[in-house]
Amino acid sequence: MAENTCELFDSGHRACGGCGPALAAKLITRAAGPKTIIATATGCMEVFSTPYPETAWKTPWIHSLFQNSAAVASGIEASLKRQGRDDEKVVVIAGDGATFDIGILCISGLFERGHDVTYICYDNEAYMNTGIQRSGATPYDADTTTSPAGKYSTGNKRPKKDIPAILVAHGSPYVATTSVSTPKDLMDKVKRAIATPGPCYIQVHTPCCTGWGFDGCKTMEIGKMALNSGLWVNYEIVDGVLEKSRKVKRVPVDDYLKAQKRFRHLFRPEVNTEEIAKIQAIADKNAEKYGIDIKPKK
Repeated sequence: MAENTCELFDSGHRACGGCGPALAAKLITRAAGPKTIIATATGCMEVFSTPYPETAWKTPWIHSLFQNSAAVASGIEASLKRQGRDDEKVVVIAGDGATFDIGILCISGLFERGHDVTYICYDNEAYMNTGIQRSGATPYDADTTTSPAGKYSTGNKRPKKDIPAILVAHGSPYVATTSVSTPKDLMDKVKRAIATPGPCYIQVHTPCCTGWGFDGCKTMEIGKMALNSGLWVNYEIVDGVLEKSRKVKRVPVDDYLKAQKRFRHLFRPEVNTEEIAKIQAIADKNAEKYGIDIKPKK
């Protein structure tokens, strides 16, 4: 482990080359700074960052179970407050499985009690470290090991759960989405969330080269393609009101889907225009909801 680096998430971890979550960890810690205690749920990040007895974390860090990172963070925050250590902040970093599915009960409790914690979900849209099983974040028609595409199925048939909306409904003062393909946006939102009193939530789009099936050198490109298609939207909701969304000159979803093996069944042996149209409709609905389309100048 290099000792002359200033990074709080160091090199030498075991992530795949081009890993979206590893890049997210580096950007999050860089934005959060050294006076941050991080609780990480079981998942990809915990596995590749802490192969015993080594660790990539150079800031106080604790590993919790899949389901209870929000509860652990709540306790840390309450203890810091009791000790008068107001200059230290608590951040949860957890994957979509721990956030969307297994940990939702504890997350709801954290936000309902109003702890001053920033909860960050790195969303790689499936359970990647345990075999690429479908999660509540898996997009429509994606091929996973528990939603396999084949003769009788075109993949996952459920829509992506809207966790940001659920936490807005809890009265969170700051809810945002961002992507590793927009590093400055990601870091700005982490800083803003940490500086905002109360429970805040950020969801980071983190392409997974292994689970999605693309070359690791294209992680940033895939992330930008998601944004430009409208299937992923960067936005901020402050006190329940949409304050800002990233405008794009949208392109059809086809190229984004073609670039990933998890959607290749939609193009082989023939193009499934009916299913692709359904995915395009999801992007169109996002564009209308968040107002992301750049209007042509008259």
